[in-house]
Amino acid sequence: MDAYLDHLRVERALAANSISSYASDLAKLATFAEEQGVTTTEAVDPVLITRFLVSLDRGGLGARSATRHLSAVRGFCRFLVRERWTGADPTAEIATPRLGRRLPAVLTFEEVVRLLEAPDLAKPRGRRDRAMLSLMYAAGLRVSELCALKTSDLDQRRGFVNVLGKGGKRRLVPVGEVALADVDLYLKGTPPVRGGRPHSALFLSSWGRPLSRQAFWKLVVRYARRVAITKPISPHKLRHSFATHLLERGADLRSVQALLGHANIVTTEIYTHLTSDHVRQAHRKSHPRA
Repeated sequence: MDAYLDHLRVERALAANSISSYASDLAKLATFAEEQGVTTTEAVDPVLITRFLVSLDRGGLGARSATRHLSAVRGFCRFLVRERWTGADPTAEIATPRLGRRLPAVLTFEEVVRLLEAPDLAKPRGRRDRAMLSLMYAAGLRVSELCALKTSDLDQRRGFVNVLGKGGKRRLVPVGEVALADVDLYLKGTPPVRGGRPHSALFLSSWGRPLSRQAFWKLVVRYARRVAITKPISPHKLRHSFATHLLERGADLRSVQALLGHANIVTTEIYTHLTSDHVRQAHRKSHPRA
């Protein structure tokens, strides 16, 4: 498993977060295999994998998470075959469960405005938090992309941010004047760090270190509660809301795909389902025979 994780890191250049997820899923397989008395790669067979999946189901793991575990195990087993550590792929005959498409929940534009205006701009931390929330919504960033931004990635003069996305791919995303003003206020105000700005990261903690994804997640939840947003909330909701609001206001799917950094437009198409009510209302309002 260590060799496989090294393969993902070096040869496939997967992001650290992806490798961490693979490691976590495979660690569960290793623990289960040991409990079943399986200690060699040759002894990993379809029966073991099936029992492993059943144990996940009995443990209350959702179908989507179980599918992700199977994907990790399938990649690992194919690696074993390729490296000749086992003769056959034990996952070859195991079908991936068919999942219904789950539509992502989004915030309304009014809820986004309330969330973005929640931080106290009189405080350095509030200016930082407003800048992060505003930039994430303005550019549709993933939380990992937001936290990894460097000061040099933001071109305030031209209004672009240079984003390092999944698979090490970079994309230029335009940023509106409102978000740029929020970031400028954060950068020009009293820096929210002790002893100046010792790090190249754009968004820093009070101790001068890059703000973590977990810390940003907590502050999003805190501000959502402060402005009485009762929906389940996470940083990714801002990304979903960004895409949905663009499509509702007439943006074409290909443009939204490029802005989000999706490799496949099928991934972006899920947002078209979210805008169906908006389209129906526009039709009823505008068509002479609606």
